[in-house]
Amino acid sequence: MNQAVGIRSIAVTFPKIVRTNEYWRHKYPQLVTGAEQKALAKLFSANDPNAKTSEFDEEMIPYLSDPFRGAVERRILASDESSMTLEKRVAFDAIAAAEMLIEDVDLMIVTSLFPERIAPGNASFLVGEMGLRCPAWNLESTCSSALVALQTANALVQTGAYRNVLVVISCTYSRLVDEDDTLSWFMGDGAGAFVVSALKPNQGVLATKIIHTAATCGAFFNELITDAQGNPRMRIQNGKNASQQIRGTGVQFVRACTQGAVEAAGVTLDDIKFFAFNTPTAWYANLCVRALGIDQERTINLYPQIANIGPVLPIVNMYYGAQMGKVQENDLVLAYTIGSASTAAATVMRWGDVKLGPLPAETVYRNQQEDKIPLLAR
Repeated sequence: MNQAVGIRSIAVTFPKIVRTNEYWRHKYPQLVTGAEQKALAKLFSANDPNAKTSEFDEEMIPYLSDPFRGAVERRILASDESSMTLEKRVAFDAIAAAEMLIEDVDLMIVTSLFPERIAPGNASFLVGEMGLRCPAWNLESTCSSALVALQTANALVQTGAYRNVLVVISCTYSRLVDEDDTLSWFMGDGAGAFVVSALKPNQGVLATKIIHTAATCGAFFNELITDAQGNPRMRIQNGKNASQQIRGTGVQFVRACTQGAVEAAGVTLDDIKFFAFNTPTAWYANLCVRALGIDQERTINLYPQIANIGPVLPIVNMYYGAQMGKVQENDLVLAYTIGSASTAAATVMRWGDVKLGPLPAETVYRNQQEDKIPLLAR
């Protein structure tokens, strides 16, 4: 019988700056006005009774009149912050929450989307700054990196190669887009970390299903440019067919991964207490709920408060799901992620006595609880 292995602790963190839509309305009024006009044109087109729509389109339509597409706030790096500062803070928080010493960590897996240099990733730099003595390596599968890293860590602990694996994931999209580009409205920054260790019998990861997403290659791409100071920097861009590629695969991918994972785990979707979907758009949780035919109360959508933070999304949603009491020890949890030009993944786990790191950016949780910022996906 396989050893019970899974998430022992989980922590999340965000940068200092909370940027609301008013920032762009005040600083770039013409940009916003132009986007509003385009939004109304798209809404008019979408409401054409003769237009062919998909499930993705139908969930998106309520947001078309909003140029910010459901984003209300996003957390943005300050000038004295970086992917490394976020990773270091959240990594120590996850270790402390697990009631471990740094000497107890015997492997660290790091995903930095994107690292502080074009190459290599942050792993060696981070392990040195933290004073850890364990090996550390970089692992990247775009926005599915957290679940790919969880499967990797789980397998390594199962074999006995390592006892405690620290997984650290960061996303700093704000550094890859110019603030006068409307794409910046949908991007945020953040980091999450979790410790993977042996748990009580029957707890932890039960099954994972991962598939490739080659059909979305080219939906987004990164290009190397030179900034005004002559320094190289990466910039993220939409591909020409991004909309069609994402619309055409969303339902297909979530069904394939979730059905494969629950079947391998020997459970059904009805048995799952909480679903942690990554939410790269305001309507993505709705799309997943619809595709799977589940109750919306069994998931969470923090997109209005944090926008798209890529591979950190499933960690944040699991963390806040636990904070809000949507998941408790021995509940079944399904996490799903979709990464363009990489993988889509679903993991079924029986939640253990997962220790949570300190509550960061309290407004995220408070706004959700008190409805100070409406969750448009409700």
